[in-house]
Amino acid sequence: MKLAARIGDVTPSLTLAIDTKAKAMKREGIDVLSFSVGEPDFDTPAHIRAAAEAALKQGKTRYGAVAGEPRLREAIAHKLQQDNALPYQPENIVVTNGGKHSLFNLLMTLIEPGDEVIIPAPYWVSYPEMVKLAGGTPVIVSTTVEGGFKISPEQLQQAITPRTRMFILNSPSNPTGMVYAPAEVRALAAIVAQHDIWVVSDEIYEKILYDGAEHLSIGAVSPELFEKTIVSSGFAKTYAMTGWRIGFLAAPLPIVKAVSTLQGHSTSNVCTFAQYGAIAAYEGSQDCVTEMVNAFAERRKVVLDYVNAIPGFACPPPNGAFYVFPNIGKLGVKSLDFCDALLEKKQVAAVPGIAFGADDCIRLSYAASLDAIHEGMQRLTDFVNSLL
Repeated sequence: MKLAARIGDVTPSLTLAIDTKAKAMKREGIDVLSFSVGEPDFDTPAHIRAAAEAALKQGKTRYGAVAGEPRLREAIAHKLQQDNALPYQPENIVVTNGGKHSLFNLLMTLIEPGDEVIIPAPYWVSYPEMVKLAGGTPVIVSTTVEGGFKISPEQLQQAITPRTRMFILNSPSNPTGMVYAPAEVRALAAIVAQHDIWVVSDEIYEKILYDGAEHLSIGAVSPELFEKTIVSSGFAKTYAMTGWRIGFLAAPLPIVKAVSTLQGHSTSNVCTFAQYGAIAAYEGSQDCVTEMVNAFAERRKVVLDYVNAIPGFACPPPNGAFYVFPNIGKLGVKSLDFCDALLEKKQVAAVPGIAFGADDCIRLSYAASLDAIHEGMQRLTDFVNSLL
């Protein structure tokens, strides 16, 4: 069977593959502890579920506007103005089927064959693959644990060529959990200001911060940077709404119109009644966010205590999201082999760092109960000890 060449260039998602394997083992009755998927283990807050239920009862089940329900676009614009100092208007917003969909639509709209997109590594697994699907060339810039897994202004400057179309900035980061401090964001912004390129700011984890870390959107640095910035975000992580599939782009009006045109010929509108749950997420109490972040902070401490005590591991403390990204290079084993053996021998699912462009690391999500974390980290410790 002949498939389109573009599919042959795309690497399947290792995070989803490992989660699928772990779930299959669970169905067989195997006691698997999964730290592989970036999904909060909390229920969606009650007031959000209630808003969606009310929308169902009110008959909000028909086709909606492709770019999103007007009230949700208003709520998103208000949030970006209030929380992020980004002066977007409702017409600058397009609601998408999750944050991933917003990025896919954007890249299909802006990237052409030959265009280069700068992506710092470690990176979220789908960035390079989406660029390739759009016909572009991912330009991977490796970062180091000593540099906090962050691209430096010098590295960004060196990576920019006449073919550079876009720079993707993800803070807080998946997979590392690292957060660019405001001064670091401003330093990167100074480089971007010198060039005719777009910045895509993926801010899906912006509310999950620790130890006084502060999130600054690069578009808020100056009016000039605002004109060069496109924000991608959504409701999945902050409000435990992964299955709701609601994300958004905030961008200049021509881009929003183009993305809406593309979406109109693919998925059309996002699930109508689910959007009313998203409205409640932004317009309602934020106590649920505080409670989840406090729980994540407690779990983060426990995971770091375990990981930093494991021989051969080196793990900088993350300032955001809900991942740790320990370096296993001293063990002399590749990340995929390590994770395969860990799952088979100790029934613990982790994601190999090669999926994120860092083969000497693994990613562990602590979006799991404390009981699961204690048991899983003990199994991980025992596994590593068996290798020494």
